[in-house]
Amino acid sequence: MAAAPAPTTLRELRNSGYPDRSVKEELRANLLGRLSSGGRLFPGIVGYEDTVVPTLERALLAGHDIILLGERGQAKSRLIRHLTELLDDRMPVIEGCEVNDHPYRPICSRCRTLVAERGDATPVSWVARDDRFSEKLATPDTSVADLIGDIDPMKVAAGRHLGDELTIHYGLVPRTNRGIFAINELPDLPERIQVALLNILEERDVQVRGYRIRLPLDMVLIASANPEDYTHRGRIITPLKDRFGAQLRTHYPRRIDEEIEIVEQEAAPPPAGIDVRVPRYLKEVIAGFTFLLRDSPQVNQRSGVSVRFSIGAYETLVASALRRAVRRGEEEVAPRVVDLWAVLPAALGRVEFDALEEGREELILERALKQALLEVWTHRLASHDFSTLIERFDEGLEVETSDLTTATDLLAQMGSKRPLSDIEPILKKLEVGDESPSTAAGALEFALEGLHLRKRLNKTPGDDDGAWIFEAS
Repeated sequence: MAAAPAPTTLRELRNSGYPDRSVKEELRANLLGRLSSGGRLFPGIVGYEDTVVPTLERALLAGHDIILLGERGQAKSRLIRHLTELLDDRMPVIEGCEVNDHPYRPICSRCRTLVAERGDATPVSWVARDDRFSEKLATPDTSVADLIGDIDPMKVAAGRHLGDELTIHYGLVPRTNRGIFAINELPDLPERIQVALLNILEERDVQVRGYRIRLPLDMVLIASANPEDYTHRGRIITPLKDRFGAQLRTHYPRRIDEEIEIVEQEAAPPPAGIDVRVPRYLKEVIAGFTFLLRDSPQVNQRSGVSVRFSIGAYETLVASALRRAVRRGEEEVAPRVVDLWAVLPAALGRVEFDALEEGREELILERALKQALLEVWTHRLASHDFSTLIERFDEGLEVETSDLTTATDLLAQMGSKRPLSDIEPILKKLEVGDESPSTAAGALEFALEGLHLRKRLNKTPGDDDGAWIFEAS
């Protein structure tokens, strides 16, 4: 059956039984419905299921305004934007209203007059849930007029009296009436501007330029902040802190598999028509690399090492393999260990260091990457018997690799008629699905790199720039 047409007048809206409830009541009701159905509350948010999300659910059920504390790259903004999914699909407003007046309870002068004149014939329009969300990045140049409003000189010039409420141009906050308003990086908002938010959070009204008006707004206010700013520099005024009903602490992924899931979800896709195969063990190396930097005393932990670092490293890894495949005519784009070193120069600007000596930043990253690689190698291959392979190197075998060495050329250096069969046990331990030349070359290079880090093989620079030779120790 076709859906009934949406009401277009106040009379039709009343007859439809549309409920008169606040935004917080609407969020609470929709959240309870989502919880009772067992649906996932925030798809795409990974690692918060047992930590942040339960606290957020309790805050919404309690009807609180919320402040999210966390370092950069912890999905604070994404979490806030997901809250719009708990709003109704559509919301009725008085047609043409700048502040989304509820047809049952108009608050602005224009709509009160309209309802008084037209009564049940007052026209009603509908606003989609996405249009009920506004956000503002707090910057030092943010003004009260941006948030609350100011006199509109064009309306004054049109002939209205300066004291007329209709001369006001409303700011972002009143225009988000009956919705969700978010302020990102709240501590960066000047203190005199923060004062303007006090009435919104407590009395739920705004005052503009001394006009004798009161707009009892209906909204949920959500802010984000870096905990360093919030707790140490004291940039949020004390009365404003007290008015947030709930405080949530976000965090970086706490498990390697969560970091990998986020990277796979957020990384840019390869060019159309190109199949890229990134083995799981290299994803583990990148995630472990990020984890080690988050624990490193030589990295500024107050600025954090966000998941964007892992995403950028993953994308650089793929780009290096793609470059090799295009330049050397390889059919498969399969990253190898040699592509990990391309991550280092690209990652320098994404990390803030606390090293005492300047110029050691790349060395810090290189050591962390080698440690991450060795940890994954130890977990995956430490139980494998490499004695036969080591004997071949003792007999004079040398293997040269670079970021432009193809998989076929790398395998050919093994001197075996059945190189894939020789590497098959390693592939199984690395849980690589197929035995193509690209995956076999990647597994071989990973095994050799680990043996070098375990000091069972030497690794020396080759004749070409960026080339390395694995040889007997």
